[in-house]
Amino acid sequence: MTSDTTQTDPVAAENEPDAEQLKKLRELIKPARVVLWDFDGPVCRLFAGHSAERVAVDLVDWLEGQGLHGLVTEEERKSLDPHVVLRAVDLRHPRSDLVAALEERLTLEELRAVSSAMPTMYADVLIRTWTAMGARLAVATNNSPRVVSAYLQGRDLAPCFAPHIYGRTQDLHRLKPDPDCLNRALTVMGAAPSAALMIGDTPSDYLAARSAGVPFLGYARNNRKAKLLREAGATSIVQSLFPVLDAVRDQA
Repeated sequence: MTSDTTQTDPVAAENEPDAEQLKKLRELIKPARVVLWDFDGPVCRLFAGHSAERVAVDLVDWLEGQGLHGLVTEEERKSLDPHVVLRAVDLRHPRSDLVAALEERLTLEELRAVSSAMPTMYADVLIRTWTAMGARLAVATNNSPRVVSAYLQGRDLAPCFAPHIYGRTQDLHRLKPDPDCLNRALTVMGAAPSAALMIGDTPSDYLAARSAGVPFLGYARNNRKAKLLREAGATSIVQSLFPVLDAVRDQA
């Protein structure tokens, strides 16, 4: 895997938080006793070296190879998002052997992507620092828990999260923006939503956190991601995890 210090995307200086934004960030972080991390984005770029778009196309091609032409709409096909394909098939054939086979194919592709996944800059050190300061961490993700475990073990981060990895199940209608994975994490960890914080990078992360009543911090590695989060309603957004690390260290 790549170095912890590798920058995934340039962050423009003008996007760095100002004093007022830093104050709000600290106020958001301070009450958090449990931190729920989305995986692909805030922790790493899972498909940095293994195209998610190619995976989505391959899933559709596999379906058509089974004689299932037209099962995915043109709009769903154009999304080039493996989870959109998976959710679409589950909607039409819920809890079927077909869906189980498709989900397993996606999991295997995600596992292949782990070896070339790129850690999000400052994520590793932030995870370790927050853990050392007594916060309890969990992953709440639409990715397979097998994939998350493999990545965390490869980065020696598993002890910071174990056993709290809440990922994709066979109930695919409960993928985010459904708050299921967040609610499972809160229930098992015995945490009130107000004592938790969700870090995510997509509108579905924000909507899931809002549904669960969990405060939300958006991580946007570029302006496009930030715009999508703002349009969804997120108000606390950073384009680097460094100010989050700085705010956590200030609590020591």
